[in-house]
Amino acid sequence: VQLQASGGGLVQAGGSLRLACAASGSIFSINVMGWYRQAPGKQRELVVVKVEGGNTDYGDSVKGRFTISRDSAKNTMYLEMNSLRPEDTAVYYCYAAEKYSGYDHDYWGQGTLVTVSS
Repeated sequence: VQLQASGGGLVQAGGSLRLACAASGSIFSINVMGWYRQAPGKQRELVVVKVEGGNTDYGDSVKGRFTISRDSAKNTMYLEMNSLRPEDTAVYYCYAAEKYSGYDHDYWGQGTLVTVSS
């Protein structure tokens, strides 16, 4: 499985941005997808994770502002980010996983930089 993230850029505080993550390869067994981010000098943190047929969990700092979605026909997932804040500045990584009893494998995209100016 290969993941290609795109859509990052510079945006003013209060603005919006949509990230995309195109998946290719043997994606039929992917049952978890999401986004993480890493700000300068900080550890990677959860933005959102969605389990197929299960819950969608957002990080506390993005609840109500960010939304994950998926276009199965395009094998692409999106992260819609609204009301952006300077503290949202980070490299955003798309994430996919195969999580089954006895088998667990994670996949990561290359990251796309989001910069929010004040």
